Amino acid sequence: MPLTEPHDPSGRPDVSVILPTFQERDNIVPLVEELRQEFKRIDARYEILVVDDKSPDGTAMAARSAFADDSGVVVIERSSNPGLALSIREGIEKSHGAVVLVMDTDFNHQPKDAVLISEVAKLVDLGIGSRFIFGGGMPNRLRYFLSYLYNIFMRISLGTRMDDNLSGLFAVRRTALFKLDFDKIFWGYGDYFFRLLLLSQRAGLTHVQVPVFYGERAAGGSKTRFMSIFMRYTREVVRLMYFRAINRW
Repeated sequence: MPLTEPHDPSGRPDVSVILPTFQERDNIVPLVEELRQEFKRIDARYEILVVDDKSPDGTAMAARSAFADDSGVVVIERSSNPGLALSIREGIEKSHGAVVLVMDTDFNHQPKDAVLISEVAKLVDLGIGSRFIFGGGMPNRLRYFLSYLYNIFMRISLGTRMDDNLSGLFAVRRTALFKLDFDKIFWGYGDYFFRLLLLSQRAGLTHVQVPVFYGERAAGGSKTRFMSIFMRYTREVVRLMYFRAINRW
């Protein structure tokens, strides 16, 4: 069910950035530093929430130590129910910004693109980073082609009007986000994102896609295993197709 908005709107930041982390010690500090510079450049009030999923490499400690003097950077260490989508939900529920921005922490998502999308979300309900509109892309051509084909499959299967249902880079106005049913969206892994897009579309929220070009992971190894993710996402697409067919989702 939709959550009740818990925060007093007076004095809130312009944007809350949710950074879900796991094993990102070498990336989190430079990422937050770059985000701070981008927000200062446009004179935006921000808060950055690093939501760490019990990283054994000391990601949370590195962020807390580096930004101890910045009250706008909050480190949340999760102690139970690990998972990407649940980390994002916890960050959202503890945020205060008029706009909520969610992005990856490995520099696939570029801070300058993320900040632009947060500005777009001030004008519409939901700004979405897309690799598959003019100006977007990614350096790995094979991954780009496979992702492009899979997004066509998703658009046909689910009826979504978005070109990139897997980017995970988005900003949404707080008032619009809290109208949605968090229990239906925020579970699992990256599949939460296409559930968010589908439910927001059905709720009549306004969307704008912004072209983004993915960067390369700055440090560390990818935690995504292609076949495991492919099977997980496909099972979820089939499940949603079934529930759509019987009008239960």
